[in-house]
Amino acid sequence: MKKLLSYLGIFIILGLITFSLFYLVNINSAFDKKGEEKIITIVAGTGLAEIAQQLKDDDLIQSKNLFVLYARNSGLQAKLQAGEYQLSSAMSVRSIARAISKGKANSQEVKVQFIEGWTTKEMSSYLENQGMWQSEELLELIGFPQIDYRFEKDIEKPKDYSDRFDFLKDKPDYYGLEGYLFPDTYLLYQDAEIEDLVIKMLENFDRKLTTEMREEIKRQGRSIHEVITMASLIEKEATIKNGNNTDAKIISGLFWDRIKNGQALESCASLAYILGEYKTQYSLDDTAIESPYNTYRNRDLPPTPVSNPGFLAIEAAVYPTYTNYNYFLSPVGSDETVFSVTYEEHLRNKVKYLP
Repeated sequence: MKKLLSYLGIFIILGLITFSLFYLVNINSAFDKKGEEKIITIVAGTGLAEIAQQLKDDDLIQSKNLFVLYARNSGLQAKLQAGEYQLSSAMSVRSIARAISKGKANSQEVKVQFIEGWTTKEMSSYLENQGMWQSEELLELIGFPQIDYRFEKDIEKPKDYSDRFDFLKDKPDYYGLEGYLFPDTYLLYQDAEIEDLVIKMLENFDRKLTTEMREEIKRQGRSIHEVITMASLIEKEATIKNGNNTDAKIISGLFWDRIKNGQALESCASLAYILGEYKTQYSLDDTAIESPYNTYRNRDLPPTPVSNPGFLAIEAAVYPTYTNYNYFLSPVGSDETVFSVTYEEHLRNKVKYLP
């Protein structure tokens, strides 16, 4: 009898552990990570069970009972508020419940706008200037630029989102999210947390990197991380204007050829990332900087992206145009890109177009 009771106790404990793990995983997981946003209206006086049913009917959550259980256990049942909400099945049960409990209606949204090619440092400074968060809050969450967390024992490693976003599985886990925060215009609730914004940006990236693009990357024998790193250089090197990425595709082909031929990329964008400033021309001392990001000293791509590229730069990295060009430059004050085949021709162009 005692043995039976012991087995029963173990069974109950294992059951509780299993349920707890199931509960924690599912309240923090999205029903459909590619889900589109929907606007729903919760009428005043609607009860918890009715709200849960409404969310399930709108395909925002998978389980009505799980939502009810979470709301009760977290003390949110009495805090759920009426209003119009913009929600998505890419949000977790926890995020949806918190949004409704805080009354995050559409009228309370604020807009943030990130420019293609901004670094995470520039994004964090922008958010601080907007009075939303301190710049360190974003960087602590997604990783400080140029830091390899394998060797930085005193700094907490950035949060890993690869379980939720497959495209991050190619990214070395000892670097941050530079390159993957898709630049766009975002609507945020006034009391949103910094992670809410990061999730929105990663979801946007996930949608923009189409199935066809992923298949093409795989067909080329490249990783998503390599392509996004290349795109981050192209974003800074090419003039992409009015939806035209023709020159960007040529630069892409030129850069991929350099890698194939074992040449250094010699991208000024990598030097700008190291130095934190853009120059029309960089000095010999600049090109000699000891850094894994220096593509003048090191062959192949830098270890991570050097900016957060937009869609047209990513498209150029995925679909390069191969030519017989070997060099290029951008004249000061011009949207034009001047290409050349020989180094001698390139030197003449430098004298002609650069101060």
